[in-house]
Amino acid sequence: MLDAVTITVTVTALLLAVWCAYAAYRDEPTNDWHFIGMAVVTLAALVQLVVGLVQLGQGDRPDHGTATFVGYLVGAACTVPLAAIMSLTERSRWGSAIVAAGGVVLAVLELRLHEIWGAGNG
Repeated sequence: MLDAVTITVTVTALLLAVWCAYAAYRDEPTNDWHFIGMAVVTLAALVQLVVGLVQLGQGDRPDHGTATFVGYLVGAACTVPLAAIMSLTERSRWGSAIVAAGGVVLAVLELRLHEIWGAGNG
């Protein structure tokens, strides 16, 4: 899979996590700007989903199982939107903390996706 896409998703997810963790530290709920940031990260994860599925369609195969790879791709694409929904139900500093945790979870999922694909050998 494309390393550039994985790196982009990982970096944007970590930036979102730091930004929202800082908001939680300052006792602030998520605001419109945070949701714009979440949309950017989600868009990057959706691009990764499409790229991964296209590569599978072209015959490329991950080293550690196609079903596992697709599961992680779909999970990665859903992580930040689910965190956004949860932050809407918790309109306090904990909503920002939820999004920060979602960004960290997405970054970890990206590392695992990289390993499943074959550590960049694809």
